[in-house]
Amino acid sequence: MSKDVLYLKIAKSVTEQIKSDTLQFGDRLPSLRSAQKLYNVSLNTVKQAYMELESLSLVESRPKYGYFVSQTSQRKLALPSVAPMKIAEKKNTPEDLIDKVFGTIDGTDVTQFALGIPGKSFLPLAKLKKCMINVIKRKNDSGTDYEPVQGNEYLRREAAKWALVLEGKITEDDLVITSGAMNAVYTCLMAVTKPGDSVAVESPVYFGVLQAIQQLGLKVVEIPTHPIYGVDLEALKKVLPTLSACCFVTNFNNPLGFQMPDENKKELVRLITEYNVPLIEDDIYGNLYFGAERPKPCKFYDEAGLVMWIGSVSKALAPGYRVGWVAPGKFKEKVIRQKLVQTVCSPSLYSDVIADFLEHGRYDHHLRTFRNKLYANYLQIQKSVTQYFPDNTKISEPKGGFMLWLELDKKICTEDLYDEAMSHKISFAPGRMFSQYNQYQNCMRLNYALEWTDRVESDLEKLAKMVKKRI
Repeated sequence: MSKDVLYLKIAKSVTEQIKSDTLQFGDRLPSLRSAQKLYNVSLNTVKQAYMELESLSLVESRPKYGYFVSQTSQRKLALPSVAPMKIAEKKNTPEDLIDKVFGTIDGTDVTQFALGIPGKSFLPLAKLKKCMINVIKRKNDSGTDYEPVQGNEYLRREAAKWALVLEGKITEDDLVITSGAMNAVYTCLMAVTKPGDSVAVESPVYFGVLQAIQQLGLKVVEIPTHPIYGVDLEALKKVLPTLSACCFVTNFNNPLGFQMPDENKKELVRLITEYNVPLIEDDIYGNLYFGAERPKPCKFYDEAGLVMWIGSVSKALAPGYRVGWVAPGKFKEKVIRQKLVQTVCSPSLYSDVIADFLEHGRYDHHLRTFRNKLYANYLQIQKSVTQYFPDNTKISEPKGGFMLWLELDKKICTEDLYDEAMSHKISFAPGRMFSQYNQYQNCMRLNYALEWTDRVESDLEKLAKMVKKRI
């Protein structure tokens, strides 16, 4: 039998095992060498077979861990709907709901599905403490001196080293240090817009971005967004002439979790360049990927300096340190001016601690461990939602990050459901928080970056029962 037919025969055999549920979502396939012995073929033939399965989205590779049955292979629940473009509809402010949900931030007895904060077990607390002690010993001023407005040079240098995905396109001189990613978003908006201007966002959109835009007296333009491919570029193109900026999360978007395909990113950069519209790209989740490699941001394809690329350690390392950065491209001087007006400079102590960790704390090792825990949790929450929630539940398919978006039966109002859930010490983010319009009332966002325990699974089952009772 020819080699070509052999690899297809192996791929077909594995496909049948997946279709018959012999191999299920999350199961690990035999290693390349084990499969070589099993099928009595060459290593290259097995590789070809696995690559064929990967191209069909039936399996996915995880570096150093092997091949696993992918979530797309046995999908039982539909993807969330794409919301239509809205222009004239009456606006609504979700601030009351946001305040209510953030009021649970220090609730130690609450199962925290609501907020995008990683559990303490995900963070390298001992290493951070060691870095803190090292920095304090080195600093004669105990961290009381001002640092340059552009930001700590040590941190800028280390952050630039870690921007490996940009393949050397970013240097320490290109970066401005900020007080977390949201401060970077706010500063970038102030640098490139004036009150009354229009800014495009995804829909649904992270409520922090929504509030920042509205706080600055800007108009929010919500662009229809697909849960796999991201922003509808045709819809965006129609409104681009009216925009002063775009503000998107292209890698592992919050709340939908999509990873915009490279071709779409290239086209997005081409469009903003054609219309000369800045793109504020929040890449805060970029290092938290489930696939084989870190996806490139739009900044990688930017030649005109229009992409303002934002990074931070708030999601993967130290949420409370509020350390972030932005590569503002051609708007660097404007961003530095805005930072000077708003905050003068960043706290030098935390900048030095993060820089020390990036240089000495084996950040790559931490990220690998973090991603593995996240992926394991994603498999757990995906299985639990499929098992416990009604069959007409629609569920997103994140490729990284730690947010899951659910669309429930139209009879469900998640704002009302939230009050009942909180009476059982269960918190989640109701869908109305993610739009300026009265939409997504039957949706919710769940954070799965928390220690997975029997109680967590039990609380998901309780939440599902509350949903079922309301249908």
